[in-house]
Amino acid sequence: MEDLKHECGVAMIRLLKPLEYYDQKYGSWMYGLNKLYLLMEKQHNRGQEGAGLACVKLSATPGEEYMFRERATGTDAITEIFAAVHRHFHALTHTQRQDPVYARRKIPFAAELYMGHLRYSTTGKSGISYIHPFLRRNNWRAKNLALCGNFNLTNVDEIFNSITSIGQHPRAYADAFIMLEQLGHRLDREVERLFQICRQEDLQGIDVTNAIEDRIDLANVLRDCSPLWDGGYVMAGITGSGESFCMRDPWGIRPAFYYIDDEVLVMASERPVIQTVMNVCASDVRELQRGEALLAGKSGKVRTVQIIEPKENKACTFERIYFSRGSDIDIYKERKRLGENLVHPILKAVDYDMENTVFSFIPNTAEVAYFGLQEGLNNYLNQIKKEYISQIDSTNDGKELSRILSMKIRCEKVAIKDIKLRTFIAEGNSRNDLATHVYDITYGSIRPGLDNLVVIDDSIVRGTTLKQSIINILNRLGPKKIIIVSSSPQVRYPDYYGIDMSRMNEFIAFRAAVALLEERNLTHILMQAYRKAKQQTGQMMENCVKEIYAPFTDEEISAKMVSLLTTDSAGAQVVIVFQTLEGLHASCPNHHGDWYFSGDYPTPGGVRLVNRALVQFMEEEYMNPGDKLRLNNNCSPNKKASRNLFPSI
Repeated sequence: MEDLKHECGVAMIRLLKPLEYYDQKYGSWMYGLNKLYLLMEKQHNRGQEGAGLACVKLSATPGEEYMFRERATGTDAITEIFAAVHRHFHALTHTQRQDPVYARRKIPFAAELYMGHLRYSTTGKSGISYIHPFLRRNNWRAKNLALCGNFNLTNVDEIFNSITSIGQHPRAYADAFIMLEQLGHRLDREVERLFQICRQEDLQGIDVTNAIEDRIDLANVLRDCSPLWDGGYVMAGITGSGESFCMRDPWGIRPAFYYIDDEVLVMASERPVIQTVMNVCASDVRELQRGEALLAGKSGKVRTVQIIEPKENKACTFERIYFSRGSDIDIYKERKRLGENLVHPILKAVDYDMENTVFSFIPNTAEVAYFGLQEGLNNYLNQIKKEYISQIDSTNDGKELSRILSMKIRCEKVAIKDIKLRTFIAEGNSRNDLATHVYDITYGSIRPGLDNLVVIDDSIVRGTTLKQSIINILNRLGPKKIIIVSSSPQVRYPDYYGIDMSRMNEFIAFRAAVALLEERNLTHILMQAYRKAKQQTGQMMENCVKEIYAPFTDEEISAKMVSLLTTDSAGAQVVIVFQTLEGLHASCPNHHGDWYFSGDYPTPGGVRLVNRALVQFMEEEYMNPGDKLRLNNNCSPNKKASRNLFPSI
């Protein structure tokens, strides 16, 4: 599996008791801060580019700071931000540091409401200014907003035009900045609405402020803003007066879970994280539903509200295959089923010769699918043993029975992921040479020239790791045949909801399909799809990229992938076996988001962007300027335009 940058991680803690309660029961007023640290560290896989936290003191008096934020970039960002927080405690005396009352009044980050974020950029934009939470300041506590999220919106242009048309001026053209301004503006309007009501009730002075903070309803803010959002998201925010929200997109693309008891409200992107940190059962952790928001008011009252009518369930299957922690009870079972479903196509690929086949996996995310494959193979072998045993003559001396019972699946740890090497050297050949050493092998684990070698991976996206490292290094063992198995289907389409794969040429499946079109003189299909994609506008668009795959079977595309990823001197025969869409859905029955495999995008924005990606590929990489002009005039393309289509393979 090539490393993919993917969706971010969010975490939230709302203490429902005073700090003194946690100091007395758990021995420290830092209970909430410590829990946030654990929630973020347990989701470290979701944030390798930066991290941040924000918090709110609920009982600060005028003249005292009540909202704090800390952010850092880099893979050690979590450690850095919590180290920065704790530096505020160093100058305190032991008595001051241990006193929850003093902490609540005087110590920065001694708060009752915390929100954390782990960033994994899918936009290419980096630097501290792009690290969540984003903060919008105001003299009214209720108008202060800190925002973070796990999201990618496909209609940023539309939202930007909407908010700038009423005079707003976002500081940057990025979805997070734009979301902050949109939500912040609606929060201002909500506060002003309540202000007018309070004036009509003849409230004065501080009573107006208190009444607004007691009555503010973030559901109104979300109802005004969210209908414009197209994409996958979990949006979380806190206000300076102590309200908090977390909202999930109506398709359920991005995940969110929460736990609540009489002491605390906890929210995170993954269920087992909450289970581990709070020491609770899976049944105690609830999943935020599609289009639903989790809201906590200043008083600590917690409720869920349906903000948008739920749409078709399109929960991301890549979460189940790769991104989320495999320690989740359901994900673990699903990954095992993904492996088990591949038993028969794998056996077919090795001509059912289990005696001369070694089974292994590509570390580390494919390990659970490998366990499922093992179970499926053992079940198959047990059926074979039963058939053989039923045919044994009663006069047999027992040797045949012993031979049958000794039959077993040959499993070895063939591939070992070595220390990740940094490719400091820029030259192509040198970089490729370094890439070959990402994995190592267990020498002597197979019999050269006799054994087939089956290795299962979780997915094959770009094919670069296979070409530059895995196939070459497995060939050193001298297998008769190498079968590369993907526990997911062919990744054919870009993702626009949080995973960093947005260009058509990134996909080995797409490159294989285009190569087949050229070989079979079917490039007119490619050109027709391009013209169609270029002409489509509005909401009722169709995914034109599907037409490029339509002439071919999955097996034909897989075979072409092999030819693109290997050379004549590659050594063993190589075969690639993929999971089917049917197998994926059977393994992950509650997660139907499969657009990267099927092309069935859940939102209009996804369809619009995949067509745009096809147009971009054609105009920037496939056609020369003369061809582009002729195509736009509906003329035949120049055949020479595609000769350098695969310079990197």
